[in-house]
Amino acid sequence: MQERRGWAYSVAVGIVKPTLLTFSKRDWIDGEKIPASGGCVIAVNHISQIDPLTLAHFVYNHGRLVRFLAKDGLWRVPVLKHIVKNARQIPVARMSAGAANAFEAAVDAIHQGECIGVYVEGSITRDPDGWPMRGKTGAARIALTTGCPVIPVGQWGAQELLPAYSLRPSVLPRHTTHYKAGDPVDLSEFAGQPLTSEVLHAATDKIMAAITALVEDLRGEQAPAERFDPKASGVQEIGNYKREQRGDR
Repeated sequence: MQERRGWAYSVAVGIVKPTLLTFSKRDWIDGEKIPASGGCVIAVNHISQIDPLTLAHFVYNHGRLVRFLAKDGLWRVPVLKHIVKNARQIPVARMSAGAANAFEAAVDAIHQGECIGVYVEGSITRDPDGWPMRGKTGAARIALTTGCPVIPVGQWGAQELLPAYSLRPSVLPRHTTHYKAGDPVDLSEFAGQPLTSEVLHAATDKIMAAITALVEDLRGEQAPAERFDPKASGVQEIGNYKREQRGDR
């Protein structure tokens, strides 16, 4: 691996990786579809706070370091802020004008040949059964601006290790994290077009369809015909929506 790791990734490889190997099992499929070099977007569904670690493990074992677009609140958490900074993760001020800064940083990283991880949904899925929900347009915008490949990745099982918005991991019995990478999403029909809302949403739908198909393969089930839309369902789009449902203050 030629990419510069830094101490944060070195610590993760030395501590987090052995911990995941000890307390979880792996079902990894087609990881070789992740490009060995060059700028690319890894577009993945989001099911647990722990899945950035399990996804990074999957990508690392297939030869790449991944830089995530991550919520900017992590840069305000003691200790953690130093880790995400050294690992060169990209802060996103979600639902604000500041998100443009993350887009520019991601485009620059792609031009430098880096691998960018994007949770296309923007947060942990709100779908009652854990299926991928409606996507945000960031991954499509990065790909169409740079021309880089979008590699869809479906995942399932991390929510068994750590349920969404829980602080209590479940390590025994050992759960299996399932990952499957797909072929690059064909966005050629949008090449050269102005990045209008319609184009970006159409490209995002193609990315989400590819991710959902992979999750269907992993789960051996069929996803709902229509993806869950938090806004249309009156569910908050970011933060711990389960606290809101409980009426916590």
